[in-house]
Amino acid sequence: MSITDLFSPADIAAALRECQAPDSFNFKQFFQTTGMTKKSSVQLREIFQILDNNRSGFIEAEELAYFLRNFEAGARLLTTTETKTFMAAGDHDGDGKMGAEEFLEMVHS
Repeated sequence: MSITDLFSPADIAAALRECQAPDSFNFKQFFQTTGMTKKSSVQLREIFQILDNNRSGFIEAEELAYFLRNFEAGARLLTTTETKTFMAAGDHDGDGKMGAEEFLEMVHS
């Protein structure tokens, strides 16, 4: 399964347009525009597994930098600032990585 199987192409395109410029990525807005905030916990766990590229059970900063490319292969990388902000929002225990529960909580907050 691909992450794009869980979202409409129009919603993905709109969300990517909103954050084309470097340092314009807002994860809350991205979650809203794609419809991620309306996904069930089961669907969010599927999304998490796709984002966890190295299958470690966590999403690390290196994986977050490629977040947009999970939605479109040619999308830009997140900047260092965007990646740090995104990770800080989801890493509630401060261990430098985001677990599935942290991800679900971040999306639904």
